[in-house]
Amino acid sequence: MDEMQELEEMVPQAGSHFLDSDKERARHEMRGPFELPPGPEGFSFSLYQSVGVGMIPGHKLELLENGTVFERMLQDIRGAKQSIHILVYIWRPCELSDRIVEALVERSRAGVQCRVVVDPVGSEEVSGDKDFDLQVEKRLTEAGVEVHYYRLLAGKVVGRLLGRTHNKIVVVDGRIGYTGGFGIWKVWEGDGLKPEEWRDTNVRVEGSEVRRMQLSFSRHWQESGGGLLPPSAFPEVEDQESEGPASAGFVDSAGKLGVTDAERMVRLVIAAARERLWIANAYFTPPNAILEQLEEKCRQGVEIRVLGPGPIHDVPIIRASQRSTYERLLDAGVRIWEYQPSMLHSKTIIVDDWLAVVGSTNLDVLSLNKLGEGSLVMSDPEFVRKLERCWAKDLRHSKEITLENGGRTNPWRRLARRTTQLVGRDR
Repeated sequence: MDEMQELEEMVPQAGSHFLDSDKERARHEMRGPFELPPGPEGFSFSLYQSVGVGMIPGHKLELLENGTVFERMLQDIRGAKQSIHILVYIWRPCELSDRIVEALVERSRAGVQCRVVVDPVGSEEVSGDKDFDLQVEKRLTEAGVEVHYYRLLAGKVVGRLLGRTHNKIVVVDGRIGYTGGFGIWKVWEGDGLKPEEWRDTNVRVEGSEVRRMQLSFSRHWQESGGGLLPPSAFPEVEDQESEGPASAGFVDSAGKLGVTDAERMVRLVIAAARERLWIANAYFTPPNAILEQLEEKCRQGVEIRVLGPGPIHDVPIIRASQRSTYERLLDAGVRIWEYQPSMLHSKTIIVDDWLAVVGSTNLDVLSLNKLGEGSLVMSDPEFVRKLERCWAKDLRHSKEITLENGGRTNPWRRLARRTTQLVGRDR
């Protein structure tokens, strides 16, 4: 017996209590399939009773692909009058970082309150161009910008290592919000068509749900050692100047024992699909309950497409785990593509012709169970059409996967899936 076979047989024995026990699964998992009331109003009602967030009207949305998010973000930062708040998983020294630092330094010296929270796992790697504390933090704090780290790795306990914030949130004056898959590093610049330039999708939003994004920042800020934000950071809804056509809800999630809001949101968005469900995700290796829900949607006649990363991937074991899901999904009727030019880092969902999701939430158990995540759920046919055009463009640079073309599983892929499922599970 070779080493791979031995390891493959050992892993399910060690993890069978977590992966295969129906008793354990029933204790903490949402039961499905779900039958939602039809349309936006029915979905909003369902989302509210599950995560406490409904779809609120009156939002303006902008879809921002790849490096364009930073040009728009810098415009807003440079125009800030009262406050700038940034919560991000990855911030590393580079030319992009320098531009953002310069804008924050200028605004801080002009009297704008600037606060930054970064995750030490993603940002505080003291080697080469990842040295955040000396090259970024020092410049910011010298100009009066407040900088904190979320959950410093004291003792490097495994639970603390996994309990990170993966959020990407920027809020300007409490009125403009950004979220998506972006980090502040060189890989997020460009057009997503070169190996060193990741493909990503982000959204800029104006409207009342920016307050909920600000609330997410505030909670992270407090846990990182910051104080309470002033009332000006939370302008009243009637004071909001924007009145847009979209309804939106920001779903913030934190890792915990049991079902997180991230998983609840994903399950309900899938359940809302009646005609089509298009998922683009950087780390597509969902738990079995979600795979079963996708299979059920196929049986109901929903057109399901999945777009994942191709050969350029920052975590090879995740890609192998992703590919372990292909055979059962293809058998069910799902169509699958892999993006070829660069790392696909987007986390988006399209449902029918009216519902879309953009945010930081990956479809793996680490993201759904352990990490802090945030996604904007939007009811807006125009935004959906724009996201659909992104899909058409991406598919021109993608390879469709079939059972005869890389879609069948193998021992390495099965082992990778078991390993990645165990890392993020607590039930």
